[in-house]
Amino acid sequence: MPDFCFYSRTLLRTLSLISLVFLENHAPILAQQGPWSERMATSIMAVHRDSISVKEGKRAGWDYEQGLLLTALERVWHRSGDASYYRYIERNLDAFVGNDGRIRTYAMNDFNLDNLTTGRALLTVYEETGKEKFRLAAQTLRQQLKTQPRLKEGGFWHKQRYPNQMWLDGLYMAGPFYAEYALRYGEPAAFDDITNQFVWMESHARDPKTGLLYHAYDESRAQRWANPKTGQSPNFWSRAMGWYAMALLDVLDYFPENHPRRGELVLIFKRLMPALLKVQDPKTGLWMQVTDKLSEKGNYPEASASCMFVYALAKGFRLGLLDESFLAAAKKGYAGILKTFVETAPDGSLALNGTVSVGGLGGTATADRPYRDGSYAYYLSEPVRKNDLKGIGPFILASVEMEMAAEPQVGVGKTVTLDYFFNREVRKTKDGKPERFHYTWEDRKDSGFWLWGTQFQALGAKLDSLPVAPTAANLKNTDVYILVDPDSPKESPRPNYIEAPHIEALADWVKTGGVLLMMGNDTANVETAHFNQLAAKFGMTFLPQSLHMVQGTKWEQGAMLIPAQYPIFGSIRKVYIKELSPLRVQAPATSALSEGSAVIIASAKYGKGSVLAVGDPWLYNEYLNGKRIPMEYENFGAGKALAAWLLGQAK
Repeated sequence: MPDFCFYSRTLLRTLSLISLVFLENHAPILAQQGPWSERMATSIMAVHRDSISVKEGKRAGWDYEQGLLLTALERVWHRSGDASYYRYIERNLDAFVGNDGRIRTYAMNDFNLDNLTTGRALLTVYEETGKEKFRLAAQTLRQQLKTQPRLKEGGFWHKQRYPNQMWLDGLYMAGPFYAEYALRYGEPAAFDDITNQFVWMESHARDPKTGLLYHAYDESRAQRWANPKTGQSPNFWSRAMGWYAMALLDVLDYFPENHPRRGELVLIFKRLMPALLKVQDPKTGLWMQVTDKLSEKGNYPEASASCMFVYALAKGFRLGLLDESFLAAAKKGYAGILKTFVETAPDGSLALNGTVSVGGLGGTATADRPYRDGSYAYYLSEPVRKNDLKGIGPFILASVEMEMAAEPQVGVGKTVTLDYFFNREVRKTKDGKPERFHYTWEDRKDSGFWLWGTQFQALGAKLDSLPVAPTAANLKNTDVYILVDPDSPKESPRPNYIEAPHIEALADWVKTGGVLLMMGNDTANVETAHFNQLAAKFGMTFLPQSLHMVQGTKWEQGAMLIPAQYPIFGSIRKVYIKELSPLRVQAPATSALSEGSAVIIASAKYGKGSVLAVGDPWLYNEYLNGKRIPMEYENFGAGKALAAWLLGQAK
């Protein structure tokens, strides 16, 4: 009788050898799969497997490196829809924040701006979980800012043990968290203070000859490193300017568009970036450790600063603050980063070389560590490390921006407007204040369209909302108008119904080239009668039926298969859409996607414009962020594809 165990063992060994040969021969191919941002994020999460708990042989503490990396992982999550990145963030914060909101290893009385950076991740995880401990922890960090020691004119001290000093680094450590907290918790006066921090820092640190910024400023002129006349440190350190440049852009993400001082931050950014281009190494595209000394002996290209500058250049272009010459510089810098600093292992995992471990000023001199005098020799004396988080975080952030820049920017110059008039649901916050929610750009909880909105923005589009009835005048500057789930009396005590004047205004707007997306819902959750009067104008009717009724987590009950080469969704093959209303179509409408005899998506050409209708608002955060439905359902990719299609239809 044959020895089946023997044959099984032999077969397994043979297969293992084949696999090893395959990996050895195809490692370069495997290494090139997937975006650089995801590959680096996955690689560093494998190094710090559960969370950032150990660094360089010591237990990790609550600090800015942690916050920087978590911010980068959040961006990858928002770009990929893969919730494994989010879960890593939450695990990390769980390891530091107790149920009472106390933060392990954090001491407010240190008044250290470095400790505020992770506050951005706290705000995200509180938004996602609703756990009070994360809100309390963020509140503690905000309290530190309220009592942070300041210079005479108002600039934050960098740390309690660095009295009377502002450092460029501190603007990144505190600024974006301060701005996001102020936006989320209604502190409009804070934006003047935030603006002043950047204005004061630039006024004290900027060199009028080069336009570059010195690392720090000592108001008292007491430090040995401080210029006795100006209070400035003696050299330009690239990473310090990288922190400052990133901070400007990240603060603008939360700054009110109509704030009278927003333009001051934009001008500061526009003054700094041309100065940085002048000191970019023309050969490698990189930036040196000491910024302006390209050919000085001992100076070297530094990874973290190069990544920060690429991030700032690419994002500045995406936000419309810089022209294409700056994007070209970003591309050259990024190519240099990939060539010089990124190391690929045989298994395809990545590492980043070339990050200087630290760059500080002053401090207490010891036998092992001399006083940090800010000299050229000092900046060259600090060790350079592999996989330092201060380099990994900016590399991931820069990669995300470069990946967006590589996509067709079909939304540039176009505005996507979301209806806030027919859908205007309100809920109360924990402190009893009313807030809009449900299918809004601002709603980051499961019920919102925030994540889908970021996909439109990544394609170059501007987001807007319309809280009043649509008219020819207020639709004039809109390219795509999205009307979702009009309120019934159950959802709003005084619903706004779609009436004849609204239908006429929308039809005329579409006829001249507008793109209208109508998203219904199952019949129990939408006001259908008036909505159908609008739909009928384009040959469509939302039917009083509900398909894909899903029981609990029986996901397959909500599965929708998409045929190959489908014109709207491209390579997307399987999505999740539950409890939707099918459609009946007649000319000019046709079925754009069907399941058997049921029309799931209908489309129509109407004059110069286009209309698309679907029976569910199936692209809200809950079904894009990867936290709930399995990754086999490609809703995230479908949202991105639909955004591109809608923008592509707009003339």
